[in-house]
Amino acid sequence: MAFPEVVRIFATTQDPDYDCPWQARSPSSSTGSGVVIGPGEILTGAHVVANATFLQVQKQSTPDKAVARVKRVSHDCDLALLEIVDPEGFLDGIAPAEIGELPSLHAEVAVVGYPVGGEEISVTKGVVSRIEVQHYSHSDRHLLAVTVDAAINAGNSGGPVFADGRVAGIAFQKLSGSEAIGEMVPTPLIRAFLEGGNLGLRPEAPALGIATQNLENRLLHRQLGLSADRSGVLVVRVEHGGTADGVLQARDVLHAIDGVAIANNGTVQYLGRHRTRFEAVLTGKYVGDVVTLEVTRNGVPHVVQTTLRPRVRLVPRPSYDARPAYFVYGGFVFQPLTQDFLATWNEWWNKAPKEFLYHYYYGLRTADRREIVVITQVLADEINVGYAHLHSEGVITLDGKAPMDMAAFVQELDTSEGIHEIVTSSGGVIMLDALRVRAAMPRILERYRIPRDRSQGLAH
Repeated sequence: MAFPEVVRIFATTQDPDYDCPWQARSPSSSTGSGVVIGPGEILTGAHVVANATFLQVQKQSTPDKAVARVKRVSHDCDLALLEIVDPEGFLDGIAPAEIGELPSLHAEVAVVGYPVGGEEISVTKGVVSRIEVQHYSHSDRHLLAVTVDAAINAGNSGGPVFADGRVAGIAFQKLSGSEAIGEMVPTPLIRAFLEGGNLGLRPEAPALGIATQNLENRLLHRQLGLSADRSGVLVVRVEHGGTADGVLQARDVLHAIDGVAIANNGTVQYLGRHRTRFEAVLTGKYVGDVVTLEVTRNGVPHVVQTTLRPRVRLVPRPSYDARPAYFVYGGFVFQPLTQDFLATWNEWWNKAPKEFLYHYYYGLRTADRREIVVITQVLADEINVGYAHLHSEGVITLDGKAPMDMAAFVQELDTSEGIHEIVTSSGGVIMLDALRVRAAMPRILERYRIPRDRSQGLAH
């Protein structure tokens, strides 16, 4: 039997409904692949088990299935570790696969799994064609990945990629716009995920939390007070709450991270042999680790240290295994602006309101504005007559002040009396009487079959 350590995963998932955030969508079923790496433990992709309500595992030797559950997951890195729940000993007799090293360019690999369209295991041969930072579609992060010229299809994803008999990566996506080109999560990220989990460390991949501009223009390079042989990138924005908050500032030039020099085009020589984006330097590091940054500020060189934090954004990227935040007030449904809400539009990157897309691509998280509160829909009621058109708009001010985030917005409406004035991004003005809203809320919730006026976690 070839590759007995490769198993098939059956997932029943139930995604949240961001159009009606108090409910979930209908359950759906899918399959993926995984690999046994320890007693009762299976490594797979996070996208295979995201929002899962029930998981089963099937091995090659028998059609019977075992019940499994998620033991640990990193949606940032698209990795998940499953454990068998019932029956015990289901994986006994299967020798766990060994995690190997990062393969070299042109190394031969085998993508192994269970693509849809058949019941038997599939083995696709290929070679490593690229090792660099790539976009992870599951998390919208840019992390180290390995590209192979072997197909990764539905059902095959989450399965192992072998090189020299050991796991060299976990298959996670096809390269967009290409045929028979796939990408895998490399072993440095896999090892960090597994070892960090054993140490109780956070599963998020850290980020510097900055936006940068390359310094290939010679005049710009010179005007920043840099010598011709001093390379780096220009810091143009710093996210509030991120790793660089309070450490770096706009117009700083970042030269190196932990001694690894950054070129003027924003790349580094990863492991001394792979030229890729400078984010690769953080591969294998954890939230809480300390990094050293070499910086020039106003023409003066500095060496600073900072503690790594998770990625933070004004508009959060995809979330999983969590319910949407929402608040119903006077028939208005308020939510924080997220990529998940944007995805309720078909081809959202073109069709979503341009105001929302601007926040998504260019919005800056600050101490005064940590989230964008939006009106996602208006549930018709006598209390909101005349306001039906003011949906899919941002809240600019509540009682003359811009809301800092969803929690602060809800607290203001909960605790303040009298007439509330909400100004929307189109200039629309909404007036609501707090007493009348409280009297109307039971009627509105019952009419639209909404169990609670807010999501859990928003104080009442």
